[in-house]
Amino acid sequence: MLLFEHVDFRYRSRSELVIRGLTLGFGMGRTVLLGPNGAGKSTLLKLGAGILGPTSGSVSATSGVGWMPQTVTAFQGLTSREQVAYAAWMKGASRSDAWEEAAVRLRQVGLEDRQDIKATRLSGGQLRRVGLAQALATSPTLLLLDEPTAGLDPAQRNRFREILHGLPNEIGVVVSTHQVDDLSDSYERVAVMSAGRIVWFDTVPAFMGLGVVDSPRRAESSYEQILGRDV
Repeated sequence: MLLFEHVDFRYRSRSELVIRGLTLGFGMGRTVLLGPNGAGKSTLLKLGAGILGPTSGSVSATSGVGWMPQTVTAFQGLTSREQVAYAAWMKGASRSDAWEEAAVRLRQVGLEDRQDIKATRLSGGQLRRVGLAQALATSPTLLLLDEPTAGLDPAQRNRFREILHGLPNEIGVVVSTHQVDDLSDSYERVAVMSAGRIVWFDTVPAFMGLGVVDSPRRAESSYEQILGRDV
């Protein structure tokens, strides 16, 4: 369980709050965190991952949290397996355990045939999967994935969604995105963020029920209704 209690956050270089009075909990299951660019989604996930600390309020986790940033950096000189092993080692695994864990996680994301390739030589979609393998290598019970399919082509996006769908049910997942087409039957809940606040949080069927029935843009119309209420 990851719990935000009365959280405010502002960056030092800015006077206005980026996160405003937020109280929210993420647990097991799959959640899509929707919101326009600048809504505070990345900041919220960084707070959850411990990358940032709240200006006020508290953020607490009762179990391990795995973090995948929007931009996955390829480490110069390291192979895919070495990069994933480094993440596991940084979380406290021994060198030998980290090395074995890296092989397991790369297999889990379908990159076992690329484990000895330099990370800098991977495609964008492959590097995103390395980022997911790094997050999984820390043995989390909750994954926070920041815009994991942004910039990927349709085939790469589908591949990434298939991998997420195949993760064990005991691993909770929160995926941030500003694209409603990332909403799929792999998820159970939808949270909508706007101007630093969660303005809607409920099940996927409840979200879809807000849209125009039988419309091919039903998810988009649901999203527009929620954001319109917050204007």
